Amino acid sequence: METTICLQGVRAYGYVGLLPEENVLGQWFEVDAVLAVDFRAATVSDDIVDTYDYRQAIAAIETTIQTSPFKLVERLAGEIAERLLADEWVTRATVKVKKWPPIPNFTGSVAVEITRARTRPWHE
Repeated sequence: METTICLQGVRAYGYVGLLPEENVLGQWFEVDAVLAVDFRAATVSDDIVDTYDYRQAIAAIETTIQTSPFKLVERLAGEIAERLLADEWVTRATVKVKKWPPIPNFTGSVAVEITRARTRPWHE
């Protein structure tokens, strides 16, 4: 049985982009993440020690956006996934990063999605 924690609409301001104005002025990013976490024990215990405290994931996502001046949103998505997987509770992370680029006559958004899994068990 797989259990997941889903985060939607985590927003932060950052300086990721290929265009010079994106690096100087910055922009808002929005992240959705699905984290594979075994929280079955918490469904019985009702105790935070038996699950992943998703506040850590929210903080990791926000910090990554705010402190990572990458050129590509793809790179940002990869970095967020890696930071989420750094926690032993998380065995797989699907991360979707959405932005609204300053492209003339384009009023939509662009999003990338990446899934990464731990390549080996946390404890060997």
